[in-house]
Amino acid sequence: MAVTEGTITENQAGECPAPYGVAYDVTDAVAVIELRGPASGNALDTHMRSALLLAARRLTTDTARGVRAALITARGRHFCVGQDLKEHARLLKTSPAAAFANIPNDYNPLVKELHALPVPLVVAVEGACVGAGLGIALCADVRVAGEGARFATAFTGIGLTSDSGVARALAHQLGPSRTAGLMLLGDRFSARDAEQWGLVHRVVPDGSATAEGLALAGSLADGPTAAHRETKALLRSAATTPLPAALEREAVVQRRLGATGDHHEAVAAFLEHRNPAFRGH
Repeated sequence: MAVTEGTITENQAGECPAPYGVAYDVTDAVAVIELRGPASGNALDTHMRSALLLAARRLTTDTARGVRAALITARGRHFCVGQDLKEHARLLKTSPAAAFANIPNDYNPLVKELHALPVPLVVAVEGACVGAGLGIALCADVRVAGEGARFATAFTGIGLTSDSGVARALAHQLGPSRTAGLMLLGDRFSARDAEQWGLVHRVVPDGSATAEGLALAGSLADGPTAAHRETKALLRSAATTPLPAALEREAVVQRRLGATGDHHEAVAAFLEHRNPAFRGH
């Protein structure tokens, strides 16, 4: 696939100069979204949120043009410290009604966009990953974290409850009891905690999460894209689908995938004692 790249910045809205914003590029069927606000810990102010949503929508479009996996990462010491509280404080004083417009206008569309991606999404976390930053990370199918990464919900610490789908994602993955403790007490948890609980797929030395995440995204992009798409769809419905319906859906999906070139190539490769060359269809 041809390389497309660019920096989605707030210049598009007449504001901050590049390289502040969100970078987006595609190489070898892997799309990489990079948060670029290291001075603020990649805090999500109006401009960063709009740029990230724009990048997510561009990614959705590119999955129909050959993108087969994606990575979200961040520049600097921290993945994302969540909502920019300095901006939030200003809005509370000057325009209280607008202070929470970010939820329906930015966070909700972003989370829906990322959850609906038909291709695997990897997130690489270094440093702090809290609040809405945690919400973004929880949208991933696979998460990689540096050894020193730390996570927290952080919402009740400022007298709020969660947004960005954090409560739903944590309750689904960790159960109601542990989620309640994390949400109500605001406890921080480490990369190793997250790995033990199943929230993080792999913990790596600090500074190498992006490289590891890119390698995983590349491996996924080289894999059977149709099977990845169907697997994601099955996982999304797993918690709410009765067993008989789930079994029937699996049977239907397997028949559909059985007609793909990738399945036939994988079977042939197994019999010929070689690695399969998946084409994504």
